[in-house]
Amino acid sequence: MAAIVVAVVIVMVDMGISGYVVFTHAVVDPLVRADAIIVLGGEHDGREDYGLSLARAGWAPTVVLSNPYPDDDPVMRRVCNVVDVDVSCIRPDPLTTRGEALFARRLADERHWQRVIVVSWRYHLPRARLVFEQCFAVPGSDAVFAETPRRYRFSLLEWEAVYAYQWGGLAKAVVQGKCP
Repeated sequence: MAAIVVAVVIVMVDMGISGYVVFTHAVVDPLVRADAIIVLGGEHDGREDYGLSLARAGWAPTVVLSNPYPDDDPVMRRVCNVVDVDVSCIRPDPLTTRGEALFARRLADERHWQRVIVVSWRYHLPRARLVFEQCFAVPGSDAVFAETPRRYRFSLLEWEAVYAYQWGGLAKAVVQGKCP
């Protein structure tokens, strides 16, 4: 029994340290002008409004909001109906980061976009970057990754869960490989 407890503690400490290094200090790209801003789905943590504010500041003329939420989601009803920004709200298929990268690629092909700004929370950026490399990138295209400007105040156990989820998502993306 003691060996199991020691093993669990070692795994949790390792996941916490590696998660802190990889996800908490994820690379955030400097903003550059782009053809569109793609806001990935997830927690309503201000990412939708941040994407809209980037468009209002002139970083891109179009905002595409991933909308994997129920039809009656009040945040999405509000942000999908703004009138001062060109906004599209799209349900990804599948309802994952991979589905979001696929719809971004399709839109980029249709609209001849060369560069997009991808917005998510900082802890998701390493996985989002990998998935977009697998499913969005084609010669001449570029994706810039921006974090939602927000502080997250989680307990140690909640951080462990965040890191475990992100490691699992990275592993899944590696196994899935490039999109067809």
